[in-house]
This record gives sequence, C-alpha cells and structure tokens, in this order.
Amino acid sequence: MPLRFSTFGLIFLVTSNVCIAGDDDRYIWLEEVENEKALEWAKSRSEEDTAVLKAVPEFGEIHAQLVEIYNSQERIPTPGIRGDWVYNFWRDADHVRGIWRRTSLSEFTREDPDWETVLDVDAIAEADGENWVWKGATCLAPEHRHCMILLSRGGADATVAREFDTAEKAFVTDGFALPEAKLSLDWKDRNTLWVGTDFGEGSLTTSGYPRFAREWQRGTALQDARTVFEASVDDVAAGAYSSHTATVRYDIVTRVPEFFRGTTFLMLGGRLVRLDLPEDADFRGFFKDQLLVSLRTDWHVDDATYPQGALLAIALDDFLAGSRSFDVLFTPEERTSLRQVRWTANHLVYAVLDNVRAKLFRLTPTETGWSREEIAVPGIGTVTIGSTGEYTDDFFFTYTDFVTPTSLYLVRGTEAPARVKSTPDWFDTTGMKVVQHEATSRDGTRIPYFLVTPRGFEADGSNPTVISAYGGFEVSRLSRYNATVGKAWISRGGVYVVANIRGGGEFGPKWHQAAVKEKHQNNFDDLVAVAEDLIERKITSPDHLGIIGGSQGGLLVGGAFVQRPELFSGVVSAIPLFDMKRFNKLLAGASWMAEYGNPDTDDWEFMKLWSPYQNLEEDADYPEVFFWTNTRDDRVHPAHARKAVAKMTDMGHEVFYYENTEGGHGSGADLNARAYTNALSYAYFWLKLR
Repeated sequence: MPLRFSTFGLIFLVTSNVCIAGDDDRYIWLEEVENEKALEWAKSRSEEDTAVLKAVPEFGEIHAQLVEIYNSQERIPTPGIRGDWVYNFWRDADHVRGIWRRTSLSEFTREDPDWETVLDVDAIAEADGENWVWKGATCLAPEHRHCMILLSRGGADATVAREFDTAEKAFVTDGFALPEAKLSLDWKDRNTLWVGTDFGEGSLTTSGYPRFAREWQRGTALQDARTVFEASVDDVAAGAYSSHTATVRYDIVTRVPEFFRGTTFLMLGGRLVRLDLPEDADFRGFFKDQLLVSLRTDWHVDDATYPQGALLAIALDDFLAGSRSFDVLFTPEERTSLRQVRWTANHLVYAVLDNVRAKLFRLTPTETGWSREEIAVPGIGTVTIGSTGEYTDDFFFTYTDFVTPTSLYLVRGTEAPARVKSTPDWFDTTGMKVVQHEATSRDGTRIPYFLVTPRGFEADGSNPTVISAYGGFEVSRLSRYNATVGKAWISRGGVYVVANIRGGGEFGPKWHQAAVKEKHQNNFDDLVAVAEDLIERKITSPDHLGIIGGSQGGLLVGGAFVQRPELFSGVVSAIPLFDMKRFNKLLAGASWMAEYGNPDTDDWEFMKLWSPYQNLEEDADYPEVFFWTNTRDDRVHPAHARKAVAKMTDMGHEVFYYENTEGGHGSGADLNARAYTNALSYAYFWLKLR
C-alpha cells in the first residue's frame, strides 16, 4: 500500500496495534498483533508450512542464489545528489543493516568509487541494542549538512528521528529528536522544523496519521511547537514542508481529506493562502517562479478547459493575481500518460509512458514559452528519473527492460546521456523473448500485458506461468530487469507475465479511476481476462497457472482465486488486504476508503461482492494458497493474512502460511530476509505449477 502522498510532497509514517471488536468474527483475536496466543499461532503455522516449502528441491539453490544477488558488491549504488556530494545507502553481507555513505560526482562515475562512510546503522543498532532499520534522511538545503535521520525498529513504518551533522559525522548533542511515532517531518531553516506526530489524545486522524502541522523551534519543548494548521479527525492527514529553490524558500501546508484529494496552502506574510486548484489536482511544486500542477480530471476555468492528465505551469505571481492562463507542458493521448516530473537548476525533465513504454523529455523556459527536446534512451523499456542537481543541470536516470540489466545514466547539462553503472547479467537471457499482448476484459476494455518466455518455449499449454499484477493507487507495473524472477523462475523454464490492469497508472488517472470503489470489480475482471487469454493462446493451462501480488496486489490475487478458483493452481498473496469489512478499522486502512469504499456505509453493498474474506466458501475447490505477512507491518495489518489462513483452514482448505516477525510493509528487515521470503515464494510455485 503506498505510503507517500505524492500529491502533496509529504511522507507520513504510521503504526497501531488497535483491535476494535464488535463484528461477528470468530477470528478477531488474530487482530491483536502481539497477543501471545496470536504470536504462538503464527509461529507454529509458519514453522510447519515453511518446512514443506524448504523441502522443495529448488528452494536451496534459489535461496543461495538470491542471497548472493542481494548482497552483491556489483549492484548499482542508488545515487542521491545533495549539494556537492553523491550520497548512497548500502547494505550487503558485511553491513546487514547498512551504511550511509558519500563520494564526489566525479568519483562516483568511476568503476570502483572511493566511498566515505557517514553513518553505520549496524554500529548504532549494536550500541542501542535495537534492530534499527534505515528509513531515510531529511536534510536542510542548500548545504545538506544538517539532517534528520529516521530509524525504525524492525522495519515498521513508525520511526524515531534524530538530528545528525554530516560534517562531524555524528548525532547532534541536544539536537532535535523525536520519539517513535507516525511522523511528518521537514526543515524550515537551521533552527526550525515542520513536524507532525503523536502529540497525545486527539492529535491523530482516524487513519492514524498526524492531524496537526506544527512549527518547532530549536531549544523549545516539542509540546510547545506552534500549530499552523489543524485537520479534521476524519481527514487522512495534515502536514507542512518547505520547498527550496536557488533564490526562494516556499513554505507549504497541506490538508489531505482522502487519497488523491487535498488542499494546498502557501504561507505568505505569516498567513495561509489557499492555492485555488482543483482538490484532485496533483500539486507538483515550484520550478523557478513557476507553479506546477497535473490534473486527474478535466479542469474548466475561465474560458479554458485543461484536459485530464495534463501538466500545467504558470508564474506564481500571475496565479496569485488571479490569472488562470497556464502553459500546457504535456497533454496525454489515449495510450500515453505522464509518469514523472523532476527539475534541475534550469530544466524540467519528465518521463512519459507510451503504451507502457518509456520516453524522456527536457523542457527549458524561454522568453517566448518553453522549448522541448526528447532525450534518447536505450530502448523501449522503462526509464526512471533519479536524483537531480539543485544548482546544476546534472541528473541521473535508469533504463531497464525484462532482459536488459538495469543501467544507470548520468546527464550533464545538455550533453547526451552517459552510462556510468550497470548491474551484472544475473541470468542467461539466451532464447528468452518478450512480447506485449492484450486481453479483453468483461466490459470490452483492452488490457495490455507483457509476456516473457524462456528458451525452448512452445505454446502447448504445459508451461508453468506466473502472472504478477497490482492494479491500485495509480501505481504502474512496468518492464524491468528482475534478477529474482530471472534466476528463480524464467531461466528455469517458467513463463512470467506482468499485467497492466485498471487501477494502476499506466494510462494516467483515468486508468486508475476505472477501478476504484463501485468499479473495483474491474480489477479482478482484468486479471481474470489476462489469465483466460494466456490459456486461450495455449501459453499455459489452469494446472500450470499461478498469480502473485502484494499489499493491494495481495487483495487482487485473493479476490481472483475466490471468484475463479478453477483458473489457478498457485497463488502467492503477500502482505495482503483480505477482510474488507474491517480494513478501515485496522492501522492505516481508513486512509484507503477513497480507493475501496467505506464498508460502514452503503458502499458495503458493492464491496461485499468482492471482499475475499466474506466470500470464502467451504465447498469450493480453491488452490493451495501461500499467504505471507510481517508481524511488524504497521501499514497493512498482519491480521488480514492471519484470518484468511485460520478461516480457510477451519473450512478444510489446504493453505501455506509464513509470518516474519521482523520487517515492515515489504519482504523483510534486511536483504537476507528478503532472499528467504522470495525463495519460499518461488519454491512454492515450482511445487504447485510444474
């Protein structure tokens, strides 16, 4: 489930162990995360079921290979440009929890850079006696010397925050420090933080996020921080942050009533000025003196109509004076969408999806408008814009596709991209082929999907095949080099499919909106359509077909096997949602009602038709599903998976279960845990689909 509210530039961190009783549910005791009985149940089931999966002949070799891949020194170190430095957070076999390190840009481009360690999380964890997991650093521009370091216990979203001096490479004595909580956090200036946290009773929304945006001065008590905005308890969250350009600092406050809706305020002269934008618009920030916004629906203003999915720009002074005459920087077509927008000192850089294939562009403001040029990329796979220079025109991007190892490119000014790093060839791609097909969903919508076939493939219906899909929150599933899938599945003879179903962002906001609330059944119909298309093409057959998804994707595959059990022989439902009658009462669930609906209202009339938990039947012939989750997942409650397993078991259905006692909303707190979980998943597929 996405954590970043990208619309408003804030990160909120959430945790809760609350169990709200009242529903007629005999398994509700499993919602008590650290209840001794629940933990013992999870431990017993996990030990019994993983023993079976570890006995699968492929498990040992896959596990060893993934440990090697994940800990390899040849991985690309993800760069973050901060002032004169390139920073990177790195984990390997010698640094299980990781080190935060830096080097110069010129040194970074060398094959074997000389890194300077800034902070060692393993050492901090040992000194504190805590299993700290790195959750990032928020640094004060332009120096980026002073940072707030965020650390999590065991990988949960909730963090502690401590002020750190990157010049001294030490935590600041008597500096800013925040206890473990749901945090929104940013620097205003050297002596001021914008902060949202748990200030006590009534300070959180029903979604579990901060309700107050406050300004905290150095040397004062946290409780005395000045409130600059207060959201409703029924909103998702409120927050404040500062956006720094070369000449101006913009102080911004946001109110988020629900996902993909919000209000943005600019602090001017000590007062909040609401930016008169549509509530569902995506405020992108400020580039030079330009306000940037993209649209989720058509916007009719004055005598103009700006189309859904467009990227717009206007001088802030003109906007505040009442003008709504925007420059249209990007206009989508039927199968194109805006994916990313970033900026350097003098250019806007944006990535576009064209039928789920990447293009990259650079925009430059001129006296007469904006000039645009396309930046050549290596192929028709996926481009992701990485870190950009604040005071230079340097930026990084990565290119990848299913059979091409991911490469990192550096663009310096207006020069052509130069490849500076590449991942190893982790699996032999000889004979592998990638094609893009389309399936027709129940309502006639064309659903694209990528098909990756192994060497020696024949369309005879006997191929072990796994479909991976997500389909929610405007998140796109794209072509990428996946060493896990390549090594554990495709190179061993498996077929791999990535389905671009509705609910994602592959074709912009409209693709997402086509599967929310009362339209969410389209999510399941699209996945089923891809499965049926694969069977019709004789790529595979139900005896050899599996599906995998995590979080929203776990709900997706859960609903698919409940509705159409005859189509699948293998299902991996990871860190899933499953009980949609109670999802809004568990952890951050209330924040997702804009996506799914509110089950405490008439919305339940359509939600009950597809909520997997309520639709389980004792006499159905379900595949032997593998559910896994994490005890410390404080975003999607582990009870969803726990209750699914308990209920199905009591109905007489065979299921596998694994609960990792560490790790947040993902596959583990460290790389070795990630390798173990993925090895279990692909051993399961070889057991069920061969």
